Amino acid sequence: MHKLSIACIRGHIRLQLVVSMIGILLFFSGCSALTKSKSKAYHNQIHGESFVLASTSSANFLYTGIVRGSVEVRSNYNKSDSGTVVYTEGIDYTIDYTEGTIARTSQSRIPNYAKHVLFEKIDFDQNNFSNYSNSPYFIWVDYASKKRDILNNDKISTVFLTKFKTKLEKGEKVSIVSYGNSITAGIDLSNINDRLQNRWAHYLQTQYPKATIELQDASLPGYTTLEAIAYWEAYIGKKNPDLIILGWGMNEANVGGMSPSEYKNNLVKLVQMTRAQKNAEVIIYSCFRPNENWRYASHKMDLYSKAAKEAAAIANCAYVDVYGVYEKVFARKDQPSLLSNNINHPNNFGHWLYLKAFKNLEF
Repeated sequence: MHKLSIACIRGHIRLQLVVSMIGILLFFSGCSALTKSKSKAYHNQIHGESFVLASTSSANFLYTGIVRGSVEVRSNYNKSDSGTVVYTEGIDYTIDYTEGTIARTSQSRIPNYAKHVLFEKIDFDQNNFSNYSNSPYFIWVDYASKKRDILNNDKISTVFLTKFKTKLEKGEKVSIVSYGNSITAGIDLSNINDRLQNRWAHYLQTQYPKATIELQDASLPGYTTLEAIAYWEAYIGKKNPDLIILGWGMNEANVGGMSPSEYKNNLVKLVQMTRAQKNAEVIIYSCFRPNENWRYASHKMDLYSKAAKEAAAIANCAYVDVYGVYEKVFARKDQPSLLSNNINHPNNFGHWLYLKAFKNLEF
């Protein structure tokens, strides 16, 4: 009886040792898997971020923590564009990968923005200059950052877009009409397909591949919501949209423009006209601050953005906060780096920022 007891004890000890060894192996296996998981660092991919670089002064990327080996700097927004020059690090530019900055070298082939006719000018009037475009000075940069996306963290409910979203989900045909100013028209863009509405329609198509998405533009460059109401029948009357996106506010906010409250009332009226005459749903979106050094900037775009948001709340329609997205960008980047005309027309990257704002809608 005593020997049997000892054998049982020895067997139990062996079993415990085997179990312990298995546990240790599983533990280290788990640690290895965890290490491998952590080694797959997060990379935030950015395409064609725009810069204007003056002399050898550094300019900020939107993000810090640039990933080495991920950077391409070129003369056109898309590498495939005709005549694209790809610049060389160390010869044309230098990068601080940790701080997220880029600068021209003294012998750089990158155009020197210090030679721009409006460089460092304050209270400028563009009417006094024959050519004030920033386009010849842009460089476009593809890169990856270790930092998380800061532009798609303000999700927007699509409760006011139920009919439009249902059609998409069912794979039906939908029609979108963009009704806005020169930004909506894509003035000063190198490619019309880079307009915010084209980008968003393409994005929706990838989300709902069975749906047929038709996009029509009804832009009124240089005008305001006052003309948008007056020309409604001529520009919208014969169309049959499921959704109208209203992009106004830039011209309203200029010196000598209309008040924020008038702008708000006009937006509400446009939504009401859309529902009454087209039974369509609506998105109102705000716009960014124009160049702060421009003589005709009222420096009150925050009030017009607030008015647009209030109009959407009154009219019970969707609202996209483009102004808020741009303010996050302006916290790191200078305005001329985003403005084709150096005043109030966003470049290709600027329209991508509009897309980022629209992607906050929960489709």
